[in-house]
Amino acid sequence: MMNKARRTFTREFKLNAVELSYERGNIVELANELKIRPELIYRWRSELASCEGASFPGNGNPKLTEEQREIARLQKELADMKMERDILKKAVSIFSKSDGKFSGL
Repeated sequence: MMNKARRTFTREFKLNAVELSYERGNIVELANELKIRPELIYRWRSELASCEGASFPGNGNPKLTEEQREIARLQKELADMKMERDILKKAVSIFSKSDGKFSGL
């Protein structure tokens, strides 16, 4: 079974589709004319309503506020630190079992 290539849509296409959806009202009919799924129009409408001028940044990347970017950065940093800690714990465990000199950790 072959997968279809993922289609990409320009910001202008999305804005026009949303505008037409409000003018026409029948989203299913419009989606059929544009050869897209109706769910896309609903998603684009909600993104435009929530982000206004910052909507549709491209490549499926969500538009984040400065605070959201900082939170994402800190979450990634925390995950990296936890992974490093776990690796060090395993290393200490391995070395303490092998020669008996390191104990009490």
